[in-house]
Amino acid sequence: MRPRPDPVAPGQESVWRYPRPAVAQASTRHVRVEHGGVVIADTRAPVRTLETSHPPTWYLPPADIATNLLRRSDRRSFCEWKGVATYWHLQVGGVLLRDIAWSYLDPSRDFTMLRDHLAFYAAPLDHCTVDGEQVRPQPGGFYGGWITDDLAGPFKGVPGSSGW
Repeated sequence: MRPRPDPVAPGQESVWRYPRPAVAQASTRHVRVEHGGVVIADTRAPVRTLETSHPPTWYLPPADIATNLLRRSDRRSFCEWKGVATYWHLQVGGVLLRDIAWSYLDPSRDFTMLRDHLAFYAAPLDHCTVDGEQVRPQPGGFYGGWITDDLAGPFKGVPGSSGW
């Protein structure tokens, strides 16, 4: 059953107006990731993916990431649109956050702009912001979308949303 979209307030966009299949879109918004007092990423050149019912997932260019803090994981997953995802651990001081980020080393043709960019799960990290606003993680733990006040839901990942 498809849920009823939330009302859209001025300055908001509804995730129910996002396309399916998903698309990638370049952005100039300021995206920042911090953990343990260390800046992990800071960019004004992210790429966001948009898909019906999902908050955007933000992919950050490697030039704007402290890649020396990342360790490749053995984990892989498959997206029907983007291809095979490779996961990454993050080592900050004595803390290892496992499978905290993912990337597409060889994305499908429609998502070539994601090549080598990384997306981060927001929940385990201290600070993930878009234009200075602390994001809220997409519910459910599987998806990596970031919720900000300029979005109207409801968002896939809540209980009962597996059929959306």
